[in-house]
Amino acid sequence: MTYYRDYSSVSTTNTNSSPSPPSHQQHPTTATMTAPVHISSKEQFQSILNSSTFVVADFHAQWCGPCHAIAPVYDQLSSQLTRPNHITFTKIDVDEQQDIAKAYGVTAMPTFIVFERGRILNTIRGADPSKLNQVIRKLATEAGKAPAASGETPSESSSGSWLGAPAPKGYPDITGEYDVKGLELLNRDSSFGVARTLFEGGKPSALGNGKAGEGAAADWVESDTDEQLMLFIPFKSTLKVHSLQITSLPSGEAAEDQDEDEIPLRPKTIRLYTNNPHVLGFDEAEDITPVQTVELKAEDWDAKTGTAKIDLRFVKFQSVFSLNIFIVDNEGGSEKTRVDRIRIFGEAGEKREMGKLEKIGDEQGE
Repeated sequence: MTYYRDYSSVSTTNTNSSPSPPSHQQHPTTATMTAPVHISSKEQFQSILNSSTFVVADFHAQWCGPCHAIAPVYDQLSSQLTRPNHITFTKIDVDEQQDIAKAYGVTAMPTFIVFERGRILNTIRGADPSKLNQVIRKLATEAGKAPAASGETPSESSSGSWLGAPAPKGYPDITGEYDVKGLELLNRDSSFGVARTLFEGGKPSALGNGKAGEGAAADWVESDTDEQLMLFIPFKSTLKVHSLQITSLPSGEAAEDQDEDEIPLRPKTIRLYTNNPHVLGFDEAEDITPVQTVELKAEDWDAKTGTAKIDLRFVKFQSVFSLNIFIVDNEGGSEKTRVDRIRIFGEAGEKREMGKLEKIGDEQGE
């Protein structure tokens, strides 16, 4: 059975006179289940479409009986087949998100739409468990995303960006929201990479498989006169920042002309500041209370990828248009700190009018 919705009317009353079934969102799930992402805005849905190779969307309504009947099947598929940044299952209430439903021509509930890299791949109208199973499992097989062992680390996001650790559930990689024209990195050693190097999509050369060739520019950054770094990241839209990933892959060996206290090491203490209109000077930052301070320990770093996950106090990072990341020191007291990659996870909101943040320097992303 299928219910239909006429979006020319703002009424949310079901034309069927039967009593409304229990809330679709209240369907019980087990504690270990990977639940679908409930979409609360157009921006959230677009962000997921941009960050996940495949997205499955369940367009449903609270008053729709068939929607509730097929919900356990959909939830089970989500539990078994979700893969961060590869296959993401979502639920969209058509009455709460009418603009999204209109954009994809959804008038029958339930409707399931499968997206590949933001484009519609398949559409299923109606509560047909057999067909839904067939389409979604075929998708998972073709994508090579059958259930894997716990602890699997994805190698890249849908946009081709390498990830050193799994993305947090429900929060896509939004690193691409940074504004390259405003990037600023203080106290960097000019012999190595620039600020935008930290956001390159490729796998770090230190991990092999694409290692930089002879004479190629270094794809990491190192501090210069001491161990501190100050990275200013303005964004093209207002973000809700859930977490960060920082990758650091020092060799642990001194170069021929280096002293022992100049061996690059991984960051230890990191202070985060939000919504400053410019890069903070080191002395200036000392006089400002950070939004959050993080102390990384040796066990926080993934042994294979050199990546540490930083969970943020989400309530403190709800309307972020810029970040200053202050690396205060490193794990061994060396005068050199190395960073290879930075990834940002959360939700992207409305686009901002750029131009209010002025770039200081001669090169974009220096």
